[in-house]
Amino acid sequence: MKLIHVTDTHLVAAGEKLHGLDPFERLRLCFEDIATHHGDADLCVLTGDLSDAGQTDVYVLLKELLAGLPMRTSLLLGNHDHRQRFCDVFSNRPRDPNGFVQWSELTSEGVLLFLDTNAPNTDEGVYCQQRHQWLREQLAQHHDCPVYLFMHHPPFDIGIPDMDALRLRNCDAFAQTLAGHNDIRHLFFGHVHRPISGQWRGISFSALHGTNHQVPLLLNKDPDNGVFALCQEEPSYGVVLITNDMTTVHLQPFLSRPPIYYEHCE
Repeated sequence: MKLIHVTDTHLVAAGEKLHGLDPFERLRLCFEDIATHHGDADLCVLTGDLSDAGQTDVYVLLKELLAGLPMRTSLLLGNHDHRQRFCDVFSNRPRDPNGFVQWSELTSEGVLLFLDTNAPNTDEGVYCQQRHQWLREQLAQHHDCPVYLFMHHPPFDIGIPDMDALRLRNCDAFAQTLAGHNDIRHLFFGHVHRPISGQWRGISFSALHGTNHQVPLLLNKDPDNGVFALCQEEPSYGVVLITNDMTTVHLQPFLSRPPIYYEHCE
């Protein structure tokens, strides 16, 4: 199975800029690159912060832009999104019985679980008891299948103080819910605007750049100084290859592609 991972698009109105950059144009270039080089992918997953301020007109623009991709798409919510406005525009997207934008998908390589960590009036991730109950039911239903998780907020610290202050709340409770399944293969998340990989409680994970602005690697910055650090590192998307015994994540910059050259091996 081949997946595309895109995150933190932070769309604003067409033609407007955010942090000196044009999020809509950058996402258009990202989708163009994906369609050109990875049109054979089974699915493209966008892990939240689709919009920068949850505007209805921005979700309409995103819906139009998604129509140009040759594969199916799955859209998650981040802290910058507005659940009701998103659902008004993407009314056919799946939700759980409580109205949260989370669902499961059974594939040839296992179960994909898409989680909703959005909550009003906070940039932190929230996973309430209703959502925990849904996740426990999904893990129990698919107890004999490999599981791949997708969410916006990381459920752990990553070592960057600005982002650690905004991670998922109550990480221990989330870990306890996941402990009910013994074959969680990988966790994909966004929010941090950086390429990160590692292992948490035995679960491998990966994150990547946003398509617009990024977060610099400042490990010693004081998160309480009232200033949030951003930068303009080159954006990228992820190309994920999943087999029965391996998960591989490639990062692909898309604003420019250096020429490829070949040499003969003696």
